[in-house]
Amino acid sequence: MSARFEELDWRDTALGEISLRRRRDPVSRQDVLEVKLGEEFLMSSMFTVAEVELARLALSESPAERLDVVVGGLGLGYTAQTALESSRVASMLVVEALGEVIEWHQQGLIPAGEDLTADPRCQYVHSNFFTMAASPSGFDPESPGRRFHAIMLDVDHSPRHVLHPENASFYEPAGMKQLAAHLHPGGIFALWSNDPPDEEYMNSLRQVFDGVKAEVVRFPNPLQDKEATNTVYLARKPSS
Repeated sequence: MSARFEELDWRDTALGEISLRRRRDPVSRQDVLEVKLGEEFLMSSMFTVAEVELARLALSESPAERLDVVVGGLGLGYTAQTALESSRVASMLVVEALGEVIEWHQQGLIPAGEDLTADPRCQYVHSNFFTMAASPSGFDPESPGRRFHAIMLDVDHSPRHVLHPENASFYEPAGMKQLAAHLHPGGIFALWSNDPPDEEYMNSLRQVFDGVKAEVVRFPNPLQDKEATNTVYLARKPSS
């Protein structure tokens, strides 16, 4: 039986103190991994449905047979791991601002890390997703200007609840236009949000993309003993 609480790693980073913890949940009687930045919870293995759906929905929207994809935000690896379950994914760049999170995966401290690190299709990129999105060089340091069939993002809590004030401009039409430049025609942008669908943000998407929609993902929340929801936004770059 696991210990009730264990701190697996703790680091002092440029963004603040970050820690990886494992605890035994008394309700589910399962081990739960959690990442905290200061006093704020960034991610938990207790709630992974929407992270999985982010990848599943994004890939299902793309008609391409061979997919080159970007995952913004490594986290506990659920989005990236789900993407690699598809044989259509030929390559995947995972952009993560915190080198410590990449190291946790490479060291096997996070269960998904072993599969991700061993898969030759997966490449970790230690960088700021938002800086790369705004640059003409894009997401692949080895191939500037490279385009992708799908870009999936799970970093901020929502377009309104960002982890850093500088991220806010990304969600404006100008930021969406910069991101779209890194997609092939017909390529898919998918975004996870902890908040309900935001019509104002969807209007920003519609100024750049086609087929904009917000999928509400429902899942049980054992902490509150009720149903919880997240949102996955999906948008397609025009074909011409």
